[in-house]
Amino acid sequence: MPIDPDVAIGAELGSLDFSWSESDVLLYHLALGSTDLSYTLETAGLQVLPSFGVVAPTFHASDPPPLDLPGCDINLSQVVHGSQGIEVAAPLPTTGSATLRTRITDVWDKGKAAVIWQEGQAVSAEGDALWTVRSSIFVRGEGGWGGHRGTSSSVEVPDRAPDCDASYDVTPQQALLYRLCGDRNPLHADPEFAKAAGFPAPILHGLCSYGIALRTVTDALFGGDAGKVRGFDARFAGVVFPGETIRVRAWHVDEGVVVSATVSGEGDRDGAPVLSDCLLTPA
Repeated sequence: MPIDPDVAIGAELGSLDFSWSESDVLLYHLALGSTDLSYTLETAGLQVLPSFGVVAPTFHASDPPPLDLPGCDINLSQVVHGSQGIEVAAPLPTTGSATLRTRITDVWDKGKAAVIWQEGQAVSAEGDALWTVRSSIFVRGEGGWGGHRGTSSSVEVPDRAPDCDASYDVTPQQALLYRLCGDRNPLHADPEFAKAAGFPAPILHGLCSYGIALRTVTDALFGGDAGKVRGFDARFAGVVFPGETIRVRAWHVDEGVVVSATVSGEGDRDGAPVLSDCLLTPA
């Protein structure tokens, strides 16, 4: 079968040495629609959103993301990003170098699809832990072998007015800009590829929506201080098309900050989910 969990689970995906510069940080923040100088000017106390750690290892990649995972014979058109999380050990530096070591931690059988989980540890050249990333991909058409369906956990949205309620207008060229941050998946740029994957048009990168939500909440609830954020976990619940508006709401809770993101606008897309089961952990 295309996915062999006995081979995949626990497989080490090797290590990747990488580095980043202030220019990379500036481009990343601009690709999220940032305008504040603390995100976009190197002489204004430049800071780094924790979500940059998700893209930093492959920031300079110019090819579509590879899918050469042990025990997983899948192709790019079957795959969508399922969930993403990052936890930083300390505020990220504006320049640096590190090594990322990644492994497959689990494979779930959802019947008509499979979910593949990965975890990566980024360590500095001096051996200091920098951040941990956890992610899943949803592989359509590859379930049904009778494997473990996985666990189900949800983040409850409080039944009260949010502490943050803000909107961001996604620009028509947002996905074309964000793909310069190391994700050249044609799903986000090529109309014919998007149609073959089942979408009427190219969609915004899930990680772009993820970064927009994190930046919005950081600005609204933490005074724009990225150093006050330790981690952010989210599930990709739906798609955003360039030109749409993302509504971001957030609630302070005992565990941190619950976040939701939906499409805001007219017609049947109004209220469509973008991110769910989101929890921001303060530093």
